[in-house]
Amino acid sequence: MQTRYTTVGVVGAGAMGRGIAQIAAQAGSRVRLFDTQPQAIQRALQDIGGQWDRLQDKGRMDAAAVAACKERLSGASALGELADCDLVVEAVIERLDVKQDVFGQLEAVVAPTAVLATNTSSLSVTAIAATLKHPGRFAGYHFFNPVPLMKVVEVVAGLKTDPAVCEGLAAYARQMGHTPVQAQDTPGFIVNHAGRGYGTEALRIVGEGVADFATIDRILRDQAGFKLGPFELMDLTALDVSHPVMESIYRQYYDEPRYRPSVITAQRLAGGMVGRKSGEGFYRYADGKAQVPGEAAAPVVEEIPPVWVSTRAARRQELYQLLKDLGARIETGQSPSSSALTLVAPLGFDVTTVAVVERLDPARTVGIDMLIDDAATKRRVLATNPATRADMRDAAHALFARDGKAVSVVRDSAGFVTQRVVATIVNIASDICQQRICSPQDLETAVTLGLGYPMGPLAMGNRWGPANVLEVLFNMQTVYGDPRYRPSPWLRRRGAIGLSLLQEES
Repeated sequence: MQTRYTTVGVVGAGAMGRGIAQIAAQAGSRVRLFDTQPQAIQRALQDIGGQWDRLQDKGRMDAAAVAACKERLSGASALGELADCDLVVEAVIERLDVKQDVFGQLEAVVAPTAVLATNTSSLSVTAIAATLKHPGRFAGYHFFNPVPLMKVVEVVAGLKTDPAVCEGLAAYARQMGHTPVQAQDTPGFIVNHAGRGYGTEALRIVGEGVADFATIDRILRDQAGFKLGPFELMDLTALDVSHPVMESIYRQYYDEPRYRPSVITAQRLAGGMVGRKSGEGFYRYADGKAQVPGEAAAPVVEEIPPVWVSTRAARRQELYQLLKDLGARIETGQSPSSSALTLVAPLGFDVTTVAVVERLDPARTVGIDMLIDDAATKRRVLATNPATRADMRDAAHALFARDGKAVSVVRDSAGFVTQRVVATIVNIASDICQQRICSPQDLETAVTLGLGYPMGPLAMGNRWGPANVLEVLFNMQTVYGDPRYRPSPWLRRRGAIGLSLLQEES
C-alpha cells in the first residue's frame, strides 16, 4: 500500500515527537525531526534507533526493515528543511503562543497543499489555528504516551478544518498501526474528557473521609475490574501531568461542577509528591514498588446474629441466596427482631438515610453494595452509618468473609465507592454523546484503548443497567444537592425507555 504522506515533518524531539517520528518511519514515510535544541535531535535519533534494534532482537522486525526505517529518519537543523513535507506534526510545549508561533513559521515554509497537525492534549485546535491564513488544512492529531504502544489517536477537527484533512489523517493513523477516533474541538477531546469521572470522583470520596487511597484502589480493581485503581493511575501518570489537565478542562468548561479538581492533588503537587517518578505520591515507592498498607483480617465473631434484609434492597433475591450460601440465619418477617443484623442495599442513598426512612434501628444497620452481581466481583463492600454498633459491623464483616472473598468496610456516604465512580463515568460519557463530540462507538474505542478501562463507559452502563445508574445519580443528587450528579439528558432518555447506551439517536 502506498504511504499516504511521503514526507513527514515532526517538530519537537521530546517523548511524543520521538514516538510519532518512529511510527511514521515504520509506516514507510521519510521523516524529518526538528527541535530548537540540536542535541535533543541527536538523542532522539539514537533513542528511536535503539527502539528498532530492540524490536529486531525480539524478532518483531527483521534487519532489512530496521535498516530501511533508519534510512528514512533524519534530523532537520531548521524549519526550512521541512519545506517539502506533505504533513507536519507539532509536538512542543503545551502553550498556545508557542504553538501559534511554530505554525506561523511553518505556514510560510511548506507547500499550500501540506497538512499541518498539532499533538495538543488540552488546547483548542481552533484557537491554535486562529492566526493561520489557511486554517482549513489544520487539525488536531492527539497521540498518547508512549506513542508506539498506545494504539489510539484522536483526530480533531477545528471549526474551519476541511473534513478531507481529518479523513486523510485517520487513514494515515491506520497505516501507522493505530486506531483513529474522530472528535470535535472541545476541552479534553474524548479521552481526557471521559477520564474526568474516575480520578476526580475518587478524590471526592477520599475528601469526604469515606475510605483511604488503598481501600478505594482495591475496591475499584476488585469490584469493577479496573486494571489500576485511580490513585495507582495518578501515581503512574504523575500529578504534574494529571492535575493541570483537571484544572484546564474545569476552567475551559467554565467551572462545570462535574469536572471540579481537588485540593488533595493541588497540595501534593505543590509538595512535590507527584507519584512514582518522585518516589512518593499517594503511595511511597521503594525500588520502584508501591508500599501498600496491608488489609486487616476479618474479625473473629463467635456467634453471628440472625440477618434481616430490607424489602427495598437492590438485587434482594440475589442477596438472599448469597446469605444462604454463607450459612446465615435469615429472618423473613415484616420487620427485624430486636437482635437482628439489619442489611440494606441502596443505590445512591446513604445507609443513614435508608435507616431513617425505613424506620430501622441505625445501631444494627449495615449497608452492602449490590450494584454489581456478587458473582462478578472479587470483593464485597459494606458501609456503616455513624450509629452502627461495632459488634454489628464486625458480625457483617465476618459473615460476608466466610467464603474467603475480600471484604472492605467503609464509612457511610451517598452511593458506595463503585456506585459513585461508575455512575460518574457513565454520566460524563453520556454527556459527551449528548454534545455530539464523537460517536458512541468512537467514545468506547477511545476510552478502552486510551485509558485501559475494562470496558467502555457506555458498555459499563449497559452491563449494570442504565436505570440503576440513573437511580444512583438521582439519589446522590437528592442527598448532596450538588449539580455535579445531575444526570445527562442523553442518559435520562435511554434509562427511561430501556434503550442501549451504544445506540445513536437518529
